[in-house]
Formats: sequence, C-alpha cells, structure tokens
Amino acid sequence: MLIHELAKRTGVPAKTIRYYEAIALLPPPARQPNNYRHYSTADVERLCFISSTPSLGFSLEEIGKILAARDAGIAPCTCVLETLEQQLAAVDRRIAEMLALRDTLNNLYHRGKTLPRDDVAGDHCVCAHENLR
Repeated sequence: MLIHELAKRTGVPAKTIRYYEAIALLPPPARQPNNYRHYSTADVERLCFISSTPSLGFSLEEIGKILAARDAGIAPCTCVLETLEQQLAAVDRRIAEMLALRDTLNNLYHRGKTLPRDDVAGDHCVCAHENLR
C-alpha cells in the first residue's frame, strides 16, 4: 500500500510516517519501480503500536528501545515493564502534587467563606493576599 493508504488505515498523517522513518521507528519501506514507498501489513501493525503507545506516556525514545528489542528477537517485556514502572511512579507523583494543590485550594476557599463580608468586599482579596505572603 502507498503512504496515503497507510495514513488512512492508521490515522497517522503521511508527514508523521515519514518522520518515524527518519528516526528509524519505522524501517525504510520497499520502493516501487516509480520510487513510491510501498508498505506491508507488518508496517500497519508497527505503526499502530507506535501511534498508540504515547497515550500510555511512552516517549518516542522508549518506543524505539522496545521496537529494537523486538527486532533483535528479544521479548521486549522487561523493557516495557521497566517503562511502565517509571510511568506509574510519575503518575503517583503527579497525583500527590494534585492532592496537595486541592488541599491548598480547599483551605483557601473555606477560609475565604468564613471572612466577614467587609473583608471580602474590599479592593483586594484577603484570603488570596494572606496566602501570597
């Protein structure tokens, strides 16, 4: 299949497909006599893997390592598990940061709700001003 057909089947723009070839995530495709790229079913599967994996937080570099292991005949499970472990740790850190932010916002909100109306109607917000000190 031609590049525009591969793009249509996978939802990956032709420009991105060429980029993945340039950085060696996709192997160089076979060429037709007219020098057009010709892609196989294996290319479709590989491109679907490449395009879906970033949604799990994998970088293109990490995807490249996984594909290199697979291409070398090595089961990429260890590489995938290590990357998943790192992703889980990063998500846990972000969750902790978001929970801390939520607590701060919640405290500010409740403190602001208890202020006398005069303190809330001035030219500055007392609860925000106090927090910025």
